[in-house]
Amino acid sequence: MEAKRIVLIMGGGIAAYKCLDLIRRLRERGIGVRVVMTRAAQEFVTPLSVSALSNERVFTDLFDLDDEREIGHIRLSRQCELIVVAPATADLIAKAANGLANDLASAVLLASDKRILMAPAMNPRMWLNPATQRNVRQLSADGVTFVGPAIGEMAEAGEAGQGRLVEVPDLVAAIEELLSRPVVGADAAGPLAGRHIVVTSGPTHEPIDPVRYIANRSSGKQGHAIAAAAVAAGAQVTLISGPVNVPAPAGATVMPVETAEQMLKAVREALPADVGIFCAAVADWRVAQPSSEKIKKSDDVQRPRLELVENPDILKTIAQLDTGRPELVIGFAAETESVVAYGSKKHQSKGADWIVANDVSGEGVSGGVMGGERNRVHLISGDGVESWPEMSKREVADALIARVAEFLGERKITKQPKGGKAK
Repeated sequence: MEAKRIVLIMGGGIAAYKCLDLIRRLRERGIGVRVVMTRAAQEFVTPLSVSALSNERVFTDLFDLDDEREIGHIRLSRQCELIVVAPATADLIAKAANGLANDLASAVLLASDKRILMAPAMNPRMWLNPATQRNVRQLSADGVTFVGPAIGEMAEAGEAGQGRLVEVPDLVAAIEELLSRPVVGADAAGPLAGRHIVVTSGPTHEPIDPVRYIANRSSGKQGHAIAAAAVAAGAQVTLISGPVNVPAPAGATVMPVETAEQMLKAVREALPADVGIFCAAVADWRVAQPSSEKIKKSDDVQRPRLELVENPDILKTIAQLDTGRPELVIGFAAETESVVAYGSKKHQSKGADWIVANDVSGEGVSGGVMGGERNRVHLISGDGVESWPEMSKREVADALIARVAEFLGERKITKQPKGGKAK
């Protein structure tokens, strides 16, 4: 990779200490790092430590006389290939989403014409707050890329959920991927240039109480790989993802969700689209009445009974739309037996154009499919069944997107994401 420079905006939070390792690893890869620290970040990490690791001056003050004599915040925002915000706090996300610029960090973000990568880190309830989710959706629509947050234990005792800063190697990988890709826009070259593709990925989490939930073992690796392949092919991609621990592909607009109902709502909001690829492993059922308090286990209390209700069928709902249906609807069928037979049945009952069926029993694919790196799929369509050899999930994604591009061919582009320009 050619020498690159990023601006790292450090938000305030206990996760700020991870930025010291991030700076070190980026410099090992020949990537220069200039750091902007918010006032809150300086409560957790000292500017002296950051300066020593980055071998650069640390910027902290919007009204620094020496810098602002040359309009320093403008210069910072332009003399780089990428701006990374880590940890991206709820406050920083809110400022960026609403165009505020009352400190150096937010002024740099507002004055920038560069790509922006945000790595959120906050309390899980702050992350799931409707205001934060609204701000994330707005920034995603504006072209900001998100990586994380990850799921796990918080610094606060007894707090766990989605809100951790992604691990440093994952953040480095997301930065390198974004730096290696050309800027993606409406005029990007590629067989899917000008097309809008909606991809769902990962599991859904259906709450039982504030601590427990119903879920599955989906890692999101296949869905995220498909989104990345579509971006590489020049498409405008909306990735609607359940809770996962894999980096979001650079260049995709990411809409994070937790439940099946939230995922269906996000899909509807993302339409119109040329193609819908429904790779997410959506939970079939949810608890009818989740408890607002943690359900306690006690010898004196009768074992709780959970009443389950069926979740919405996202694939079937979109495939059978009377208006606004994507030109090509692709569903996934994860089966543990009779894979082609069950996949073919799903193809007929859901109304999808294609079904990608695979065996998730753990047999036959090295490393297993759920959470693994490889996959073996069968592409089921009105023309019959194609059984593909075992490949990496990225190779499966590339092959599927190549088939999508072949299908769309020279068809007239009529559907655009909201805010897009028809061609």
